Amino acid sequence: MFNSIKLIGNAEKLLHICEGKELKIATVESCTGGLLAGLLTAVPGSSAVVERGYVTYSNEAKAEEVGVDPALIAAHGAVSREVAEAMATGALDHAPVDLTASITGVAGPDGGTAAKPVGLVYIGAAARDRGVEVRENRFDGNRDAVREESVRVALEMLLTLAARH
Repeated sequence: MFNSIKLIGNAEKLLHICEGKELKIATVESCTGGLLAGLLTAVPGSSAVVERGYVTYSNEAKAEEVGVDPALIAAHGAVSREVAEAMATGALDHAPVDLTASITGVAGPDGGTAAKPVGLVYIGAAARDRGVEVRENRFDGNRDAVREESVRVALEMLLTLAARH
């Protein structure tokens, strides 16, 4: 799936930084279906850093696996800044990790609306005791391109958090 040498290089760099600082990571993914966790775990030695990955494709999974309040989803929709934040912080609450990344969006080709078009993706990154950042993204391209760009941004956000930790 990933053609980019830069993505693999960033994954390796993130894991190296986290291993040196003894940081653990969890991912919470919806529209990427585990691609971020898969990229990270493709790197030899990743088990020293990657603690777990949640694929929370359904609203029920978001609630059951990482504690996203169903009322929050009802109020804002699964594809929202609020839900991305709750996914990232929920992973911190449910796993013995230091850093988390969450991804929720509309990868397409169907499912988009005028308010939430295909390519709209919210990506969250959280660090224990350091808060959470959520970015709204509008990616162009087909389903694969949207998912790959989502992973790219999530990696960059995790790299920034790890470097500051």
